[in-house]
Amino acid sequence: MTSPANSIPDSQLGLTGAEIQTLRQQQAIALSQAGASSSRAASNASSQGRLLLDPSSLAQLSAHFDRLLHAITSRWHYLNAQAAQFTNMQHDRAGTLIGNADAEIARFHEIIRQTNELQVEFDKIRRIGEIVKGFRARVEALDRRI
Repeated sequence: MTSPANSIPDSQLGLTGAEIQTLRQQQAIALSQAGASSSRAASNASSQGRLLLDPSSLAQLSAHFDRLLHAITSRWHYLNAQAAQFTNMQHDRAGTLIGNADAEIARFHEIIRQTNELQVEFDKIRRIGEIVKGFRARVEALDRRI
C-alpha cells in the first residue's frame, strides 16, 4: 500500500490515541470544508494511519483550529461573565440576607430587653403585692383587736 507523499504516520507525532483521533477528526472536518478532493485525501490518509502534511492541508487545519480556539475563547469569556454575574448576584443576595438577619437579631435583642424590663416590673409589683398583703394582714389584725 502506497502512502501519500505529503503525509506522516500519526504514531510519529508523540500523541496519545485520543489526541490522534481528535486530530484526525479535526483534519477531516477542516478538509471537508475545503472541498471533496481534500476530504477524500484526508480520508485515505487516515485509513492508512497517516495525517496529511501538505501546505494546503496544514493551512486549512490551522485555520480550522484558529476558528475552534476563537469559539472556545468566546465561550470561555461568556461563561466567565456568567459566573461573575452569578457570583455578584449571590453576593448581593447574601448581603441582603445578612442585613435582614442583622435587623432581626437587633429586633430580637430589643424584645429580650423589653421582656427583661417587664420581668423587673413584675418583680416590683410582686414585692409591692407582698407588702400590701402584709399591711392588710396587720390592718385586719388591728381591726380584730379593736
